[in-house]
Amino acid sequence: MVWQKRYSPPGASPGTLHVPSALRGDVRITAMHYSPSAYHEEEIIDLDDFLCTAPSDGVLWLNVDGLGDVNVLEKLGQHWNLHPLTLEDVLNVPQRSKIEDYEHYAFLTFRAAFVEAPQHVRMEQISLFWGPSYVLTFQEEAEHDVFEPVRNRIRHRRGHIRRHGADYLAYALLDAAIDSFFPVLNALGEELEALEEAVFEAPTRETMEAIHAIRRTLTHLRRAIWPTRDMVQAFIHSESEWMTDPTRVFLRDCHDHVLQVLDVLESYRDLGGSLMETYLSVQSYRMNEVMKVLTIIATIFIPLTFIAGLYGMNFDRTKSPLNMPELQWYWGYPFSLALMAGVALCLVVFFRRKGWF
Repeated sequence: MVWQKRYSPPGASPGTLHVPSALRGDVRITAMHYSPSAYHEEEIIDLDDFLCTAPSDGVLWLNVDGLGDVNVLEKLGQHWNLHPLTLEDVLNVPQRSKIEDYEHYAFLTFRAAFVEAPQHVRMEQISLFWGPSYVLTFQEEAEHDVFEPVRNRIRHRRGHIRRHGADYLAYALLDAAIDSFFPVLNALGEELEALEEAVFEAPTRETMEAIHAIRRTLTHLRRAIWPTRDMVQAFIHSESEWMTDPTRVFLRDCHDHVLQVLDVLESYRDLGGSLMETYLSVQSYRMNEVMKVLTIIATIFIPLTFIAGLYGMNFDRTKSPLNMPELQWYWGYPFSLALMAGVALCLVVFFRRKGWF
């Protein structure tokens, strides 16, 4: 899992809107307008017409899926008087999670995570503009929408969301993005459990590569979620006049979720490091076992080789009666084989009693 930073062209003036090639594609805009008693949802085809007739009462949530159209950013920036630097940050992917307070709005950027395929985790950057009665969100793609639970709460009037203002909606969207890390952590936890069993049962080179890959994924996730802790803390203490005390209470719960994600990531990183050490220890143990068996076999054959080498010397029996007289024995050859077998058996019994195999 590797993310490549997409910047504006070198030397471009601050606030320049440039869409990197990796972000180019179709753009889909949806709008939800709601109040305690009603809500309206639509997909925007003509942005200019919508902005001319945009409702001023209740809460308006505009979500943009895809970052491939600079014109959309420019029109929204002009309509709500958004600073060019914040619009540029929307396209500079990925950004470090942060919050910036402006006179008429606040700008937040953070990450969401999802499991795209087995053993493949992806993250996307989400940018959020929060004003007195509106929230604008920008997602990199529409395929994985972490905001669908929030939409369902608005549609079916569940929870507190339709009784509160735009500050609560901003909190709910941020909380949904943070909660998207928990299914990812569950998937990684199951993978770590499977790797733990594989390490002790039948570790292979693929096991080591899988451990390394999951440790790298955990490092990327931690790097993404760590700044979110400070960002949520700053959001809680925002001096914006549109921030209400009830929303601050809910944001503290959101901060707790970030800490939970970080705690799980730390424990998984420690487990990943332990698995790597265990894998190396198991491999070293298996190698030692192989070397021990080979050493025992070699040790058993040392005296046998000595006996065979001793009687393999070519001394002339006719020159001296002392030149290996046992070579003339009738039972000489069977005796030498019995001697070798006896020595080998004694060594095997000795090693067995020592518990060396």
